[in-house]
Amino acid sequence: MAQTVAVSTPEPSPRTARAPRRRQELADIGPLAQLRAGRLALRLPLLLVGLFLYGASMAMVIRATLGQIPWDVLHVGVSKHVPLSFGTIVIGVSLLVLLGWIPLRQKPGIGTIGNALLIGPSADIVLSVLEPPEDLGWRVALLLGGVVLNGIATGMYIGSQFGPGPRDGLMTGLARVTGGSLRVVRTGIEVSVVVVGWFLGGVVGIGTVLYAVAIGPLAQLFLPLFTVDLRVPRPDGGPTET
Repeated sequence: MAQTVAVSTPEPSPRTARAPRRRQELADIGPLAQLRAGRLALRLPLLLVGLFLYGASMAMVIRATLGQIPWDVLHVGVSKHVPLSFGTIVIGVSLLVLLGWIPLRQKPGIGTIGNALLIGPSADIVLSVLEPPEDLGWRVALLLGGVVLNGIATGMYIGSQFGPGPRDGLMTGLARVTGGSLRVVRTGIEVSVVVVGWFLGGVVGIGTVLYAVAIGPLAQLFLPLFTVDLRVPRPDGGPTET
């Protein structure tokens, strides 16, 4: 009679077992907590470089002359009626948007103020040295490069964990208050500013549509690459990594 031999399957050792990859999350904390969360030597340069590149990407799309980023349709439209530089208008609109945070009870962060004050001047700097190319091929390349760079810059400045920019905070605040989805709220805001900007003289084109379609997937791609883990204090006083 044949005997049945039971063969045991060895359990994977701790050394060979793969731990599930932890999902990086953005911390919802105030300015002081952002500073106390540490890793400033990495986070501050990431924030500043990200904001400069964000302004540079705006300038690249403008110089491509194939249609502007939705909010820049408004900025350029306003610039046709007031004797101010593009960057100064960006600052002014950012500060007005921040006023809209007050009834929404949004918490501004260091990155919020930095975004409001720095991307406009960086755009002015790049606009002063970058001329619009005459060849269509170079204009398309400049547009594509600007849109991709904007996605990278978004991942850098948001990933530094110093808070969202004025426009992103307006979007998330309205979504929270109204109960609407982020996609619907963002679409409503951007359609509104494009329409107002177009009536003021801003340029709507293929670049506007391309940005609207591509920026979400690009930000989703680059944000995890640049998000810095923080140590946020727990209510019981112990450090919690996020």
